[in-house]
Amino acid sequence: MKMKIILPTILVAGLASFRALGFPEVTTNGVTGFQDTPMQPDGKWHVHDPARPQPPVVTPGHKFSEMAAPPSDAIVLFDGKDLSQWRDRDNGGPAPWKVEDGVAVSVKHDIVTTNQFGDVQLHLEYRDPDLTGRVGQDRGNSGVFLMGRFEIQVLDCYQSLTYADGTTGAIYGQHPPLVNACRPDGEWQTYDIIFNVPHFDANGKLVTPAYATVIFNGVVVQNHQAIRGDTNWRVPGNYSSTAMTGPLALQYHGNSVAFRNIWVRPIAVVNDP
Repeated sequence: MKMKIILPTILVAGLASFRALGFPEVTTNGVTGFQDTPMQPDGKWHVHDPARPQPPVVTPGHKFSEMAAPPSDAIVLFDGKDLSQWRDRDNGGPAPWKVEDGVAVSVKHDIVTTNQFGDVQLHLEYRDPDLTGRVGQDRGNSGVFLMGRFEIQVLDCYQSLTYADGTTGAIYGQHPPLVNACRPDGEWQTYDIIFNVPHFDANGKLVTPAYATVIFNGVVVQNHQAIRGDTNWRVPGNYSSTAMTGPLALQYHGNSVAFRNIWVRPIAVVNDP
């Protein structure tokens, strides 16, 4: 559990450090990834396989939920003023990101919410920096972690290729997005996410997995998709904890990604037909 939580911060060193670890990268049709990783459960593709088909490109409509006002029952996590609802994931201290011109810019360390959440509706907006010349996972990389464990990828994939299960809107390392709905870098992108927690029996056996529905720039990119477990680099995922709540987290991955208008609503799950 502890290793799963801290690994995203360890990965901050970027692609150069990945190569230094000795993992051989493979490039297929202009996409760089790995084929020495475990197979996905369906047996078709390696984790981060560059040969896995790319999601089709869809041009999103204009703005959609950009600057959407939070509902009356929402918990506002960032309104452009301060990061008092967040803390440093590494040391528990104040969130070390800078706030300027109404946006929070990642500068070091992942940050996590001071509150714990379960089933939620989450809204946030982000903007990638101009990283002309960078490619793949080194281009505007960040992530939204549900319960601190399940990553929805943040990346600049506008006319930029990477392995499909690491594309913007992917459940990282597991499920590519249904489509690539990225706007150009420098424009604000929106995430509207519905998340349901995993459930376990009294013996800790998984009964139902976590699920995520992800709407990116107004386009559904994950449709009530089951999550196979904690997301991580080069592994297919497994559940490391039976906890029913956890913090939301935003990743620092060496790129200064900007965030704004972050709010969340705890939601009930009604299973009646």
